[in-house]
Amino acid sequence: MRAVDMDARSESTAAALAVDLDGTLIKTDLLWEGLLLLVRRNPLYLFMVPLWLASGVARVKQEIAARVEINAELLPYRSGVVDFLKSQRKAGRRIVLATGTPRRFAEAVADHLDLFDEVLATENGHNLTASRKRARLVEMFGDGGFDYVGNSHADITIFDAAREAVVVAPDGPAARWHKRNGGRLISGDRPSPRTLVKMLRVHQWTKNLLIAVPVVLSHEYLNSRMIVECLLAFVSFSAAASAIYILNDFFDLELDRRHPTKRNRPFASGALSIPYGAVAIVSLLAASLASALMLDPLFLAVLGGYLVVTTAYSLALKRMLLIDVLTLAGLYTMRILAGAAATGTTVSFWLLAFSIFFFLSLALVKRFVELKDSALIEGERIAGRGYRAEDIEVISQAGLGAAFSSALVLALYIDSDAVREMYRTPWLVWPLSPIILYITMRIWVLARRGEMHEDPVVFIMGDWRSQFVAGLGACLLLAAVW
Repeated sequence: MRAVDMDARSESTAAALAVDLDGTLIKTDLLWEGLLLLVRRNPLYLFMVPLWLASGVARVKQEIAARVEINAELLPYRSGVVDFLKSQRKAGRRIVLATGTPRRFAEAVADHLDLFDEVLATENGHNLTASRKRARLVEMFGDGGFDYVGNSHADITIFDAAREAVVVAPDGPAARWHKRNGGRLISGDRPSPRTLVKMLRVHQWTKNLLIAVPVVLSHEYLNSRMIVECLLAFVSFSAAASAIYILNDFFDLELDRRHPTKRNRPFASGALSIPYGAVAIVSLLAASLASALMLDPLFLAVLGGYLVVTTAYSLALKRMLLIDVLTLAGLYTMRILAGAAATGTTVSFWLLAFSIFFFLSLALVKRFVELKDSALIEGERIAGRGYRAEDIEVISQAGLGAAFSSALVLALYIDSDAVREMYRTPWLVWPLSPIILYITMRIWVLARRGEMHEDPVVFIMGDWRSQFVAGLGACLLLAAVW
């Protein structure tokens, strides 16, 4: 940091204050967010990015900014930085937003905060980062004639030209620069193991226990080979599911930020960066593929179908009326098919029919809860969904109908010749039908009361009453066999 005369140092408002945007004022990077919005609008734009990049990064930024809009009101701002800027503004200081973000995005942020006297941003083919930003600030204010608020290695050259540096949530190089040179530090929260668990949605892995259903129903639970195959399939599906959950979070950033609880998700809140998530997706898919290659090729085909359908769901299907819940029911059933493919067991028509109706009911519960919690007026739709306020009763009736249909399918199966051949004491299996009715009806009663978790499958996994009756059903199955 360059020396300046004592009079300039003693006057806190003598020098202008320049503030970086991405990673400093906000916890995210608007280039990445803009790219995600562009791909969500039309995935074919991905093929245009390399062509734009051939003309430079500034071209990429400007092309993206020309096609999408950023909602500045919903961005994850750093409260410590905003409070600091407000205090400096109150003291009468000149504040400049100096960023490599495209001007259109930068001005949206400046208009929302109303804290800046001027905006310097990427425009006209000039990428305003690092040395270019330094040259522009020195040209405007002189060497050592401004203070600078930044966060990354690209800001170090600007710190060196500033009168005083304010280092915010620094990356490694910026943290080392601050340790050597001093200056004000505004710390940021570091990701904790809990943040990574939330990113992976580990609690959702319980859904993949459905992979073991074909082995259990074929009474092969003591077959060590099949147990190992089930474990490999579970790992593969869990890694793949986590990768898709991250992708889903990418495309739902704005919707999540509007939601009272989802806004705390790692990417919506800015706790984790989009590039970090992209690396995680590649790593998880690699782990999923490595596990799948140790199993029957048919499992790999089912896994590929699951990835295609879940990606389509994240991009488009979840916004389509009824197609979304039918897709969810199908994805649960695909887990059962994956278990059969991994272990070489067979699945009956009865099992697949029961699965479709049972999980369709649970998917409709999820949409019912969303409608009930949204407090919509007639004619309004849930954000990002195809449902309107007046659909709630139809959803409820369809969900209850699907619940009773699953119990009916199970009852018909229990009365079939297949059960008489597989179980020594078939009458012990009969209580399974009322057990299923109890679980589904209780979920719907709680949903209508407003006491249901938005994901009923996760609710079942954490509800002791559901676990008790499910355990009772498992004991009856074992007793019927032995």
